[in-house]
Amino acid sequence: MGEPKFARPKFDTPSHPWKAERIEEEHAIQKNHGLKNMREIWKSKSQLRRHRRQAMRLIGMADDGISHSQREKDDLIRSLHSKGLIASDASLDDILSLGTEDILNRRLQAQVYYKGLASTMKQARQLVTHGHICVGDQKVTIPSYPVSRDEEELIKYHVSSDLNDPDHQIRKTIDGRASSAEYAVEEEEVDPEATADFATEVNEAAAEAPSAEDVGGDE
Repeated sequence: MGEPKFARPKFDTPSHPWKAERIEEEHAIQKNHGLKNMREIWKSKSQLRRHRRQAMRLIGMADDGISHSQREKDDLIRSLHSKGLIASDASLDDILSLGTEDILNRRLQAQVYYKGLASTMKQARQLVTHGHICVGDQKVTIPSYPVSRDEEELIKYHVSSDLNDPDHQIRKTIDGRASSAEYAVEEEEVDPEATADFATEVNEAAAEAPSAEDVGGDE
């Protein structure tokens, strides 16, 4: 049973503390998600391993059409779908393709940023910890709170937050960043329409262009 006073850790630490590749990867994730320490990443990795382990166990089970095994697979997919990690029509193979950042993206801190309620990940963490964010009618001050799919649309500023005022200086900055954000949507280059005027312009440009004899050509 263990000593109730000393709770067991709910995540696994790295087996080797000084691997350069892992450290660089975790530092990049920490920077992108505005995390306070590496424990946030280790918790996500441990959660991901549990999901993968369960999916691999179910994949290895013989598909004999028994309702028990199929029901267990459906429960896992339904659970991860409600957590916002996979689509409703996903398979067990899709669970194996999940990454650490897929888990981190479901944190309240990340969802606040993605919804445009904060201009940076670090600001999103600050707004959550200072009580400016609520889920539904409940104020949540835990940045790592896992947001379910049903709660995504319920994230907003708390009624007591000054950021509900559109004229607040910080709110103006956040709205300005959100309106000017570019999501790497590149416009496709459209070829000009081949009209009669366009054809005339091409012919005139070709006639005015210098020929190889004019410039000396290649010897």
